[in-house]
Amino acid sequence: MSLALENQSPDIYNKSAERFHTAEEEDDSVVDEFDSREVFDLIRDINDPEHPLTLEQLHVVQEDLIRIDNNRNEVCVHFTPTIPHCSMATLIGLSIRVKLLRCLPARFKVLVEVTPGTHSAEQQVNKQLADKRTSCGCFRKLPFNKCY
Repeated sequence: MSLALENQSPDIYNKSAERFHTAEEEDDSVVDEFDSREVFDLIRDINDPEHPLTLEQLHVVQEDLIRIDNNRNEVCVHFTPTIPHCSMATLIGLSIRVKLLRCLPARFKVLVEVTPGTHSAEQQVNKQLADKRTSCGCFRKLPFNKCY
């Protein structure tokens, strides 16, 4: 039985430039709220489960699809599968969610969803991503031990 890739030749995009850190950002005495770029930097290098590429290179995650509300302690990430019937969408979403839960302060509520209109089973995938039991099981198994 051979395993075939669902998307054998995905579009590949250039990576964003690395963010320049200022002295103020490195100063722990300065109150600095989280922004979409910081969250993007945490998830941009997650590897795609089918290809030897990152989610950023495949445009699965993009900075402009991340919303942060520091006052309400909420982070919302929309991700875009490379094809509308991607069978790895739930795994990708859980990978993003677990990485953020492990790297962000515990005060944040993390919501990860498929970008509206980009997946044929969008509602089912979003339901699985919102299920705490699914996330908890994944939380123990996915290899995200480091927060960069």
